[in-house]
Amino acid sequence: MKTVGYAAHDSDAHMVPYHFERRDLRDNDVAIEILYSGVCHSDLHTVNGDWGDQPYPLVPGHEIVGRVTDTGKDVKNYEVGQHVAVGCMVDSCQECDKCHSHDEQYCRNGMTPTYGAPDRISGEITQGGYSKHIVVREEFVLRVPESLDLARTAPILCAGITTYSPLRNWGVKEGSRVGVVGLGGLGHMAVKLACAMGAEVTVISRSDKKEKEAQQSGAKGILVSTDEDAMKNAAFSFDIIIDTVPVKHNVDTYTPLLDVDGTLVIVGQVGPLEEPMTVPLVMGRRSVAGSLIGGIKETQEVLDFCAEHGIHPECKMISPDQVNEAFEHLANGDVAHRFVMDMSKLELEAD
Repeated sequence: MKTVGYAAHDSDAHMVPYHFERRDLRDNDVAIEILYSGVCHSDLHTVNGDWGDQPYPLVPGHEIVGRVTDTGKDVKNYEVGQHVAVGCMVDSCQECDKCHSHDEQYCRNGMTPTYGAPDRISGEITQGGYSKHIVVREEFVLRVPESLDLARTAPILCAGITTYSPLRNWGVKEGSRVGVVGLGGLGHMAVKLACAMGAEVTVISRSDKKEKEAQQSGAKGILVSTDEDAMKNAAFSFDIIIDTVPVKHNVDTYTPLLDVDGTLVIVGQVGPLEEPMTVPLVMGRRSVAGSLIGGIKETQEVLDFCAEHGIHPECKMISPDQVNEAFEHLANGDVAHRFVMDMSKLELEAD
C-alpha cells in the first residue's frame, strides 16, 4: 500500500513529506486510514536521537486514531468502517508470561514500538502515525468508544495510558492524595484521571502561573516547589506522586512530600536523574519507581474509562505541515496541551 507521511531524515528533528509503502495485509492484519495523529514529546526525543541512534528516515507517531479500510481473512474483532486506535506498540511475542498477563509492554522478548524498530516477521523498520495509513496486527488495534471525540482521542493512547497505568497499579481510589509534578501533556491527563478515580489532586510546579488550568482540570490547586515554606508544610502530604518532568531533574525536591509508604512514580524522564539522597526514602519507607505505558487490555480500559467519565485531553489541532512548529513548542516546554494533527489534510500538502 502506497502512502505518505512526515519523516525525519537525520537527528535535527526537521520533518518533511515522505512517500513510502505499507506492507501487504497478513491474515491477522487490520489496514487503517489515519484520521488524527497526536504529537508526543517522546517523538521529539526519538527523532533527535536523544535515546540513541535511529534508523532514518523515520516517521514518528504513536497516538493514532483512524478508520478500518481492510482486514485480513483471520481478523475477527474489526470490520471496514469501524473507528479504531493504535498506541505505542504494534507487536510482541505473545508467548511469554508478561504477554499472557496483558503486560505486552514488558514482553520478555521485547515489544515492537509503533515506529523505529524492526518488524518481527519482515525485519522492516516500523513507521508511525504521522502518515495517511498504517497496517497493524489485530491484537494491537483498539476500539474507540462512540462517545469519545475522535479529534481529541489520540493523546489517550500515550499520555492517557502512561498516567492511567501507575494510578491504577498503585491503587489510587476515593480519598487518595495524589501529587502531579508538571501540568503539560502528561500532567494534565494525570490530574483528570486521578480526579475521576476520586482522588484529591494537587499539581506541583515551579510557579503558580498554571493555577487556573490546574483547577479547570480538577486539581484543588498548585503547590509551588520553589516556595520553601510551602514545601516544608506539605511534607507527608501525598500517597503517590506522578512525576511527568521529561528532563534530568532532582527527585529529592519531591520525595519528602510523600507519606510513609508513599511512592514517587517517574513517567516523564527516560534517562539520567540527579543523584538522589536516600535520607527521605529511608526515613519514610518511601519509594521511587518508574512506569512505562500499559498493556493492550489496560489501554482499552483507559479509553473506556475516559468515555465513561467524559475525559478528553486538552488538544490544539494542527495540520501536518505545522509539525515542526509543534516540535519547537515541545522543545521550549511551553505547552499545556497536546498537539493533534488532522491527517485529512496530508495528501494535498504532501503530494
